[in-house]
Amino acid sequence: MTYLVAALFGLAIAFTVALVVHLLPARPRGVARQLAELERLSSADQDVERLQRQRKSQDLKSVLEYIGGRFGKDLRRGAQLRELMVHAGYREPGAVAIYWGARVALLIGLGLGLFLLVKALGGDAPKALIAGAWGAALGWVGPAVHVGGRARRRQKEIQRTLPDALDLLIVCVEAGLALNQALVRVAEEIRHVSLLTSQELSNVNFEIRAGVPREEALRNLGERTGVVDVRSLTTMLIQTDRFGTSIAQALRVHSDTLRTKRRQRAEEAAAKTTIKLVFPLACCIFPALFVVILGPALVTIYRTLLGLQ
Repeated sequence: MTYLVAALFGLAIAFTVALVVHLLPARPRGVARQLAELERLSSADQDVERLQRQRKSQDLKSVLEYIGGRFGKDLRRGAQLRELMVHAGYREPGAVAIYWGARVALLIGLGLGLFLLVKALGGDAPKALIAGAWGAALGWVGPAVHVGGRARRRQKEIQRTLPDALDLLIVCVEAGLALNQALVRVAEEIRHVSLLTSQELSNVNFEIRAGVPREEALRNLGERTGVVDVRSLTTMLIQTDRFGTSIAQALRVHSDTLRTKRRQRAEEAAAKTTIKLVFPLACCIFPALFVVILGPALVTIYRTLLGLQ
C-alpha cells in the first residue's frame, strides 16, 4: 500500500507539471525567429567591429614600421634590442621597426602637441619651447620605459611560477610520462596560475611538433624568456637528455635549488626594506613628529620670552 501511494503521488506531480507546461503560453515562432535574427545580427556586428579594429591596428603598425624603417636605421642596436623585444613579448618580424617608429612618432607628436597647446593657452615662446621639449623627451623615452617594464614584469612572473611548474613536471615524470608529454600536461595545469608560463611551455611543445629538435626548443625557451633560472633549467634538461641520467632526480634537485633562491630573494627584499624606509621617514614622518612633539614646547618658550620683555 505504501509503494502504491508513493507511485500515485509521483504520477500526480508529473501530471500537474505537464499540465502547467501545456497551459503556459508558448513563444510564437515569429518572435523566436526575430530573436534569433537579432542575435545573429549582433554577433555579426561584433565580428565586423573586431575586424575593423584589427584592420586599424594593422594599418597603424604598417605606418609605424615604415617610419621606423626610414628614420631608425642608424639608431638600431641590433641583436640586443631584438632580444629585449622578444623578452617583452613583441615577437613580430617588424617589432624593432615599429618600436623605433613609435618613438619617432611620439617624439614629434607630443613635442608639437604640447608646443601648440601652450601657445593656444596664451603662453609665450620660451614656455612653449620648454613644454615642447618636455613632450618630445617624454615621447622618446616612453616606449623604451614601457618595453623595459613589460620585459621585467614578464620575467618576474615566470620566475615566480617556475618552482610550481617544476614540481608539476616532477610529478608527471615520476608518474611515467615522457618529457614531451609532461611539458604538455604542465602547460595545461599551470594555466590557472600563470598564463604566460603556460604559453611559453606550449611554444616549446609546438616547436617540437613542428620538427625542431628538443635541445634546440629548450634552448629557445631560455632565450625567449631571458630568465636565468629558465636557462639553467633548460641546460640541465639538455645535459640530462644527452647523458641519459634520471630526469626526475635532476628536476627534484633543481626545484630545491630554485626554492632556496626564491627564499633568499625574499630575505634580500626584506633586508632592503629598512634602507628604503629611510627617505620617507626622514622627509615625511619625522617632521610631523617634531611638529607634534616640539610644537607646544616652542610655543610655550616663545610666550615666556615675550612675557620677559
